[in-house]
Amino acid sequence: MQERFQVDGMTCQHCVRAVREAIEDLDPDAQVAVDLPTGQVDVTGTASRDSIRDAIVAAGYTAA
Repeated sequence: MQERFQVDGMTCQHCVRAVREAIEDLDPDAQVAVDLPTGQVDVTGTASRDSIRDAIVAAGYTAA
């Protein structure tokens, strides 16, 4: 399943890595594409939308 999130609070490559790792910890086989300038995060994997959003929030960001 493919999901797109608008993630607020990402300001640098460290943030990108933190979001990517949070999602990959949840779903190691997920494909994660992060666009820092727009804040969009595309995820293709098996985890539910709510689980992914919760992982992003736990990493310290907001996700819609």
